[in-house]
Amino acid sequence: MAILYPLLTSPYKQRPKLSSITTAISGLSATSPPQSHFTPPLHSTLKPPRLSSIFIKPLKPHQPKSETYPIKSLFTGIVEEMGTIKQLGYDQNESFTMKINAKTILEDIHLGDSISVNGTCLTVTEFDKIESEFSVGLSPETLRKTSLIELESGSLVNLERALSPSTRMGGHFVQGHVDCTGEIVNMSPEGDSLWVKVKVGGEFLKYIVPKGFIAVDGTSLTVVDVFEDEGCFNFMLVEYTQQKIVIPLKKVGQKVNLEVDILGKYVERLLRSGFVDSIKSA
Repeated sequence: MAILYPLLTSPYKQRPKLSSITTAISGLSATSPPQSHFTPPLHSTLKPPRLSSIFIKPLKPHQPKSETYPIKSLFTGIVEEMGTIKQLGYDQNESFTMKINAKTILEDIHLGDSISVNGTCLTVTEFDKIESEFSVGLSPETLRKTSLIELESGSLVNLERALSPSTRMGGHFVQGHVDCTGEIVNMSPEGDSLWVKVKVGGEFLKYIVPKGFIAVDGTSLTVVDVFEDEGCFNFMLVEYTQQKIVIPLKKVGQKVNLEVDILGKYVERLLRSGFVDSIKSA
């Protein structure tokens, strides 16, 4: 304030050069205390979803995108806990926000972390450890591509943090990039286990094979059978798994997020590129 003080009390003195003032202000900014990384929770009431702005009047005509995505985070498909949707809808900035109550996820959470929510990789935008909640933002494309639009306040969701170098790989490589949604067409118990049958479009059914991996609502599961004529596949949930994930809580006719095994896509791409033929001719 030594440079600015004369300007306020002695207007008749010669004013310092603008560059000196700028330097002083820069020095004050450099010595100001660092801002906290904690972002306070939203206090505004979220408005209910306006489906018209998502589906009827999109900002730009929806164009199908390539199925190739950069890998930024990886998950295992082993659900860590089930969280509860506290609020969801549009905030004052017209962005769709979802606030989730959780415990395990908050143990080492940071702003910008990737969290799998029902198999969808989402970014943490706010968190409050006292209230045991965190918030994520959803784009219109995410709402179109996944079953998250069907959630409501009180819904349970599967949660998993992204892999760290010390994480055990208990499931399979899951990116959190939902390929499509499937429809539950049958749920039938056998002993204490549960059979679940899901219908999926032919575009992605080709990547699903018996005894292969698939992520259903972010849960790493093993495919039992594929029914080509019905466009379906099934899997079985043991009693322990049923208690840890949201799939058994759903009903016939509801949707689930599906992510097929990425290895199948890579193999298909190599075959289409002529890579195998180039090896044969070498």
